[in-house]
Parts: sequence; structure tokens; C-alpha cells
Amino acid sequence: MRLGFDIAAPIAVGILFAGLWQAAVQWYELPPYLLPSPLLIAETLVTDFPTLLPSWLFTLKITVLAFLAAAIGGLGLSLLLTSSRSLERSLFPYAVILQVTPIVAIAPLIIIWAKDTTLALLICAWIVAFFPVVSNTMTGLNSADPNLRDLFALYGASKWQTMLWLRLPSALPYYLAGLRISGGLALIGAVVAGFVAGTGGTESGLAYRILESAYRLRIPRVFAALALISITGLAIFAALSFISNRLLRHWRESSKP
Repeated sequence: MRLGFDIAAPIAVGILFAGLWQAAVQWYELPPYLLPSPLLIAETLVTDFPTLLPSWLFTLKITVLAFLAAAIGGLGLSLLLTSSRSLERSLFPYAVILQVTPIVAIAPLIIIWAKDTTLALLICAWIVAFFPVVSNTMTGLNSADPNLRDLFALYGASKWQTMLWLRLPSALPYYLAGLRISGGLALIGAVVAGFVAGTGGTESGLAYRILESAYRLRIPRVFAALALISITGLAIFAALSFISNRLLRHWRESSKP
């Protein structure tokens, strides 16, 4: 019953919002190049899907690769930094600096240095996505019960044995929470980097399709591409939430997200 309500409630809100949007467009007789109606956007999404599909697949590829790199690299960097207080104090500030630097400011330089557009987009999306994984995982690794850490030390466990059997399990909920955030940010990074790159051809993402459609005043296609991005983001979050819930279903109640 609860699950059904959790699904039906946002759907009902979305239908209500779309209905009000449709009514406003018809009432004020807004032209499609100014604000297309939801029905026109849905129709455009269907009719233009063969054009949008290759771009969506390219954006999805960049998103998935950046997310995987962030998930693996973020976990590895967290293990490295939390293994030594000196390393954490020396290197973590630079991770923060990289995170707070606007990606639109450094993306042109990355595109020039990388030379390959796909690699440049991947690097940009990875930069945006990796910090939540690092930050959350480090918090989890440092939140292990001090009494249990003392018990491990009492029994002569090594630093890496403590890391493997105590600190990593304690960090699992935090790591999974970081992944849920990182999945959406990887998609945002891929799209934003695509806006900066502005390249067409076979390796062009949805950002290029949005720019191209806007230049040609095909605003319904712009909204259709935006809808496709939103649907993709929701699907990524839902998939990661499902995986997280499955992994944590036997976890202690206080650690469940």
C-alpha cells in the first residue's frame, strides 16, 4: 500500500502540473516557439526520437563511463586518504578545490588538452561526479564505532584488516548515498560539457541537439530533449536507489537511507 502511494503521488502531481501547463498554453494562445504545450512536446519526442536517439545514447555512454570512473576512483581515493591522516590533510583540500571550480570555466581547457572530444567530455563529467563519492565514503570510513576499532586493535588486527572488516562495512550506506548523488551529477556533467564543446557529427550528445534546435527555433524539440534528459536522470536515480535498498535491506535500521 505504501509503495503504491509513493508511486502514485508524484505521478498525480506530474499529471496535474502538465494539465495546468496545457491549459495555460491554450488559454493564452502561446506560440510553440515561445512555450510548447506538453502534448506537443510528447508528440515531438515521438516523431523526432530517431534523431534524438543517437545523441541520447552518446550522452548516456558518457554518463555511465563517468559514473563508473567516479564510483571506482572515488572509493579508491577515499581508502587512500583515510589510511593516513597526513595524506588526508595534504590531498583532500585539492579535491575540494577541483569540485568548487565551475566546470564551464575549465571545460574549454580540458577539451584543448585532451584533443579527443569524447575523452574531454568524460573527464568533465567525472570531475563533477567523483567528489560526492569521495566525501561520503570518507565520512563513512571515519564513522566506524571507536569501541569496535579498539576491539580490533586489542585482537591485533592490522590496519588493512580493520579497514576491510570494520571500516568498509560501516561506510557502505554512505558510499551508496554518494553513488545516488553521483549518478545524477554525471549526467549533468555530460550535458554541461556538451554545451561547452558544441560539437556535432556522430559523436554529439543531447546538448548539441538542444543548441541546434534552439538556433533553428525548434523549441518543441528543445523541450523534448530536456524531457529525455529528465527521464534519464530519474531512471538513474531509481536504479541506484533500488540497488542501494537491496544491498542494505538486512542492514541495521539506523543505517538505512
